[in-house]
Amino acid sequence: MADQIQSLQEQVLKARAERQTLNIVGGGTKSFMGRTPDNDAATLSLAEHTGVVEYHPVELVLTVRAGTTLSEIEAVLAEEGQCLHFEPPRLGENGEGATIGGTLACNLSGPARPWSGSVRDQVLGLRLLNGQGEHLRFGGQVMKNVAGYDVSRLQAGAMGTLGVMTEISLKVMPKPATTATLVQEMPLDSAIDYMNRRAGEPKPLTGACWFDGKVYLRLAGARSAVEATAEQWEGEVFEGGDALWQQIRDLQHEFFAGDDPFWRFSVKSSAIMPSLDGPWLVDWAGAQRWYRGQATLRDLEPLALEAGGQVSLFRGGDRTGEVMLSQPEALKAIQRRIKQSFDPDGLFNPGRLYSWL
Repeated sequence: MADQIQSLQEQVLKARAERQTLNIVGGGTKSFMGRTPDNDAATLSLAEHTGVVEYHPVELVLTVRAGTTLSEIEAVLAEEGQCLHFEPPRLGENGEGATIGGTLACNLSGPARPWSGSVRDQVLGLRLLNGQGEHLRFGGQVMKNVAGYDVSRLQAGAMGTLGVMTEISLKVMPKPATTATLVQEMPLDSAIDYMNRRAGEPKPLTGACWFDGKVYLRLAGARSAVEATAEQWEGEVFEGGDALWQQIRDLQHEFFAGDDPFWRFSVKSSAIMPSLDGPWLVDWAGAQRWYRGQATLRDLEPLALEAGGQVSLFRGGDRTGEVMLSQPEALKAIQRRIKQSFDPDGLFNPGRLYSWL
């Protein structure tokens, strides 16, 4: 365990005094995400700010420092038969460097997200260094209603532009007793309807994806419920299910290999989208769709909007321009005001999320 808050606070205060911008880094496994801003920001590393602060297995609450790796968190939870239900992707080589702070900052969740919730849904509270070097606390260690901005969850997807997260409190859950994966061949249009119908049934479904002409459904929970559902539903039991879902979770599946740009669509799960020149992998029962191919944000934005969602350039491609969906002026104004409140001097990750932020 290592508490580096004093050092981090001193670095923020020094940067503010010297008008030096800061690039917040944890394990560095998600450095490819967001824009590549044109500035000489100094590095503010949380790699040494690690360790479990509090863990209450009976209350299903865990508080850790932001630089703590997912592998360390999962090892601690496994001793009590518990887990992070949103299945955080362990990106990077062997998945060992991914941190909980970076996972929340990038708003990343795995295959179980439609059924277990996102990382944002599991956050109970956090501590944050703002642009004035103040160490603030938001939320707590229980689920409750929040008046005004829920600052803890506001960090999900902010990519460090609002401050330096130092501690995060999360809800944890028991690990499922057993899992099973069913597979069958099916064209994409049919698979979209099929996955949505299955997702609407009161069954222990925790994963639904399609790629390369096959649909995969994961069941998890009590053994009796999993076995009974597997007998009722079509498809063969896929023996390599656990490895498959881990590969999809960590973006290590062969679909994600190669240098072509990767686009992430977040759309209505039932949307039927036009075909594009390139392969697809559809996850979250249709709500998350990965497309690999040469395109521009201007080309793909209309398709995402028509499908009731948005699109972003997740990896590769030209990252000097915008990589996130365009925002209307009203939302830009709100985001600028929030940024001004937390980081009035624009110290943290300038231009990482949008060129105008």
